[in-house]
Amino acid sequence: MTSLKDKRVLVVGGARGIGAELARRAADDGADVVVAARAGGDVVIDVQDEATIAAAAAQVGAVDHVVSTASAHHDVLVTELENAKIGTAFGAKVFGPLLLAKHFTPLVRPEGSFLFFSGIIGWKPKSGTVVKGTANGALEYLVKHLAVELAPVRVNAIAPGVIDSGAWDGLDAAKRSALFSGAAANSLAGRVGSLEDVADAALWLLGAGYVTGELIHVDGGTRHR
Repeated sequence: MTSLKDKRVLVVGGARGIGAELARRAADDGADVVVAARAGGDVVIDVQDEATIAAAAAQVGAVDHVVSTASAHHDVLVTELENAKIGTAFGAKVFGPLLLAKHFTPLVRPEGSFLFFSGIIGWKPKSGTVVKGTANGALEYLVKHLAVELAPVRVNAIAPGVIDSGAWDGLDAAKRSALFSGAAANSLAGRVGSLEDVADAALWLLGAGYVTGELIHVDGGTRHR
């Protein structure tokens, strides 16, 4: 794996959760990390708002890698869907990456890359997650098409399983424990994922100069159950 020393990495969604861990790990590896978020980052990016992406591109300038962990969920039954929230969910997973590619491709150095985040629901359908699952699946195809058009800039994605990332901390202790126990039982690895698991895969992809157009599953084999 190529070191990130002296590379410039933009992490959209880097103020918390998986994004914050990736930003920390990239910085530890010697990267110049720029954190982008709707609030609390070095620059402002809301992937639902193209004007913020364009402004950030002008502010940040040349980069080696662009990472986006943006997501927006609309987890309801089909009969309860709201059109605006469907758009928001696809905005985070599909439209946002397209707009990041539009504005940052001219700024990404030729040996650089884009890295986006999908999720296991794209490959494990269940009731009440049709929007999230379809958006996650669509991102895999977007990555393939962008990899062809943007070459030699690489484009890849990661699809995490259930990760102890802080996203579930709002649940009460009993519900959180039940969720993690069920996820561990459904994983071939016998546990839920950690932030380190995801960061390991992400840093490898950023440095893997001969890998593009791929989606890497970091789910402990859960999709095979």
